[in-house]
Amino acid sequence: MIEIKNISKAFNGRQVIDDISGVFEKGKTSLVIGASGTGKSVLLKCMLDLVHPERGQVLYDGRRFLITDEEERKDIRREMGVLFQGGALFDSKTVEQNIRFPLDMLTKMSESEKKERVEFCLHRVGLEGTGKRMPSEISGGMKKRVGIARAIVMNPKYLFCDEPNSGLDPLTAIKIDELIKEITEEYQITTVVITHDMNSVLTIGQYIMFLHKGRKIWEGDNKDILKSDLKELDEFVFSNQALRQLRG
Repeated sequence: MIEIKNISKAFNGRQVIDDISGVFEKGKTSLVIGASGTGKSVLLKCMLDLVHPERGQVLYDGRRFLITDEEERKDIRREMGVLFQGGALFDSKTVEQNIRFPLDMLTKMSESEKKERVEFCLHRVGLEGTGKRMPSEISGGMKKRVGIARAIVMNPKYLFCDEPNSGLDPLTAIKIDELIKEITEEYQITTVVITHDMNSVLTIGQYIMFLHKGRKIWEGDNKDILKSDLKELDEFVFSNQALRQLRG
């Protein structure tokens, strides 16, 4: 479980996120949604301490991440997996080398153990037989799968996905959503997805936090969201004709 308490961050005197609190539960796909510029990515960076908030706290299963000693911070970081927007693969490394990179950097596993773990992760994301290919030789959807495999190679307790469907066609995006949800439930990971993809919201949003102008103004699940009477959320969710028709 991840708990955030009263997270606030400003840049050059401009408040980007303000007093955001919430709980992301183990085994659920939790989504942070909102229009561009509402602070979603900044909140994610605060949770990872890539950006340090002026105020607030982030707790990983009760452990205070932002104020603990360096050794415990390293321990918590080893329990994180991150799928970056665009996949962020190393172009000069093969698929296999990309996936095993965290194992090389952070573990003392033997070569055979690393090979076995990489093969397992490739199998889990449906990419058997692609380990020797270069990123330039695979599709965008496959790159996202490689990114997911790399994110789970350390068997993380916490998985963060930043706009996992950006740049993908609708069918491939659905498959990526399904894979993230399956992995979350199968391994009981605490998963946080940053997205503005309404298909993701409606299909895998077991917990949804809606940000508007840097503040959390709604939370619920994908069943509640279609029944909300909050004006700002209504405008965000039903911004296209197809969803208006779905609401009826």
